[in-house]
Amino acid sequence: MPRASRIPRPEDVEVIDDEMARLYASKTGAERLAIASGMFSSARRMLTSHLRAEHPEWSDERIRREAARRLSHGAV
Repeated sequence: MPRASRIPRPEDVEVIDDEMARLYASKTGAERLAIASGMFSSARRMLTSHLRAEHPEWSDERIRREAARRLSHGAV
């Protein structure tokens, strides 16, 4: 069953300031992709660390699957 789309609330939307917008606009597509990839990897490492601390009894595979589920908003 597809997820229902949700209109974001104003407090859920982060606004980038003008200086950061100019900085990102000056990057090439490859540079922006590298930044996004690094941010995703960092988020995955932080989430994995959190899950290990919260659930020391879970196997590495269970932690990996739960991190993937959360990062994909339940799509996996």
